[in-house]
Amino acid sequence: MLAVRISTLDTNKIRRRSKISPVFCRSIRVPHNERIAKSQFKSGNLSSEQIKKFHEDGFLCLPKFSSKEEMNTLKNRIDNLLDDFDPSTISIFSTRNQTTKTDQYFLESASKISFFFEEKAFDSNGNLRQEKKLSINKIGHALHDLDPVFRTFSRSPRVSNVLRSLGYRRPLPVQSMYIFKQPGIGGEVVPHQDASFVRTTPSSCVGLWWAVEDATKDNGCLWALKKSHGHLSRRFSFIPGQGVSFDAPPPSYDLDAFTPVECPAGSLVLLHGLNVHYSRENTAPISRHAYSMHLVESAEGFSWDDQNWAHRQSSMPWEPLYDFEEEIDSQDQSKSKQILRK
Repeated sequence: MLAVRISTLDTNKIRRRSKISPVFCRSIRVPHNERIAKSQFKSGNLSSEQIKKFHEDGFLCLPKFSSKEEMNTLKNRIDNLLDDFDPSTISIFSTRNQTTKTDQYFLESASKISFFFEEKAFDSNGNLRQEKKLSINKIGHALHDLDPVFRTFSRSPRVSNVLRSLGYRRPLPVQSMYIFKQPGIGGEVVPHQDASFVRTTPSSCVGLWWAVEDATKDNGCLWALKKSHGHLSRRFSFIPGQGVSFDAPPPSYDLDAFTPVECPAGSLVLLHGLNVHYSRENTAPISRHAYSMHLVESAEGFSWDDQNWAHRQSSMPWEPLYDFEEEIDSQDQSKSKQILRK
């Protein structure tokens, strides 16, 4: 059984160092009117056709949602985080205590910025086989809250308007990750549903996945199964004393039925929480960086599953992108004050 190596970055150091400062998607039809498309992506508002497409297929690709300059900003910020990170501080877990230690660090990553390495990144002596920037699998899971650059990007008005278009009243970002999909060694992510990991009653998970770099079939783009968002097939849960695990074996899928979501850098792919999707190994000599964030509805009538792996202390609660009810109350109060002035 392979050891997993995980480390967490000092968030105080992050704050000190932070510096905030083509076009197609082969799998999904996009608006033909380029001027309308640019206007929509500038605001983040989805058209009625796009909303219908999302609910019908369970996923939607929005080419050019973000600019390449924005993607380069994220990449540069990740480079800074990696420069600050010292791989010698990681723990190397033995086979005997691997599961317990891995679960502990994984669970703590819900409220930290943690580094997860590729399985074959280290030799038998615990040394990196190649430079650290080519050894990282992903960085997660609280980038959207703790890092100023990612927080600003993740909570932009455009992102909020995407959630408004989908009908969310109090969308709550609960996890985020920067995925590297390293050239030649970026591993396969098997078919899964995001709601297996992030559950509410009723189900409300939605994934936002940005192609930071061009995503193609060669370098490990997403593959999504249309109209697969009917029910949840299994749950990934944390049970005190038992750790994290799935409650059922993975279902079998016909991989030929999946649609490749090839898209240029800057594209945003929306994934219904119950949509089944996966990505293949990166067999190309170039990487396929991506940034993803998962949100749930936290308005009245929705409850968080206590067995979800992700939990935070009361001192660091999850923060909604917006609260529609509070906005309405604020507008009502503003109108009342205007009336009183008259």
